[in-house]
Amino acid sequence: MAPQTGKKFKTGPHNQNFQQSNTLGNNAGNFGNKGNKAKWQGQGTGQGNPTGANTTTFNKTKNVNVNKNLTVNKNFKFQKQKFNLPTNNKQLVVNKYKTVNFNQNYKIAGAQNWKGSKYQVFVNYHPQWHDTWWWNWHHPHVVFIYGGWYYWDSSYWYPAWGYAPDSVYYYDGPIYSSSPAEDPAQTVANVQSALQQQGYYQGDIDGVLGPQTRAALAEYQSAQGLEPTGAVDEPTLETLGMA
Repeated sequence: MAPQTGKKFKTGPHNQNFQQSNTLGNNAGNFGNKGNKAKWQGQGTGQGNPTGANTTTFNKTKNVNVNKNLTVNKNFKFQKQKFNLPTNNKQLVVNKYKTVNFNQNYKIAGAQNWKGSKYQVFVNYHPQWHDTWWWNWHHPHVVFIYGGWYYWDSSYWYPAWGYAPDSVYYYDGPIYSSSPAEDPAQTVANVQSALQQQGYYQGDIDGVLGPQTRAALAEYQSAQGLEPTGAVDEPTLETLGMA
């Protein structure tokens, strides 16, 4: 059966075992706020040199085209829309974004410093590896997005590591969505569109939480006085009028 994007996908009886592949450690996303600068260190991909090649620093003047003279529109409210995203075709993004590997010890760096109960989900996050049967038994909402499986739990989508042996992921962390009716790609696409309308994001609206989107998020969050998580979190969507 072909996977259905944005819909629950169930399998039959528990008749298969997935073995965890060898993994390399990941460097966590880390945003800092110094004056008008927003610095981000990307998640490790598990490819190449894990200490050097996996670190990306975004400079507003070179890597991300952001207007420094942007003014914050406190009254901005974004109107959600339904994007036609080809999320069943992972090849469209597999060559565009670096993938991340499973690391059971992975923690989101800097999350412990984010103030507020709504950021606790990032402090508590750690990847889980289970087989298809386990995920479907414990989580009724599982969707297929660009080559990876995601489960919804308590208003957040998470990577369902181990759901399928050939799954790929581009971001390892929670993605806020108040309802499972909106899959993570639609949520990210709407965030990209909202940031684009306000001048923070100039990339493609593809529904992938890639490096450029995360850098734009951190820039916007800093301007709004939010924690610069570079993630799709609840406070950010509330500010955008999307929560």
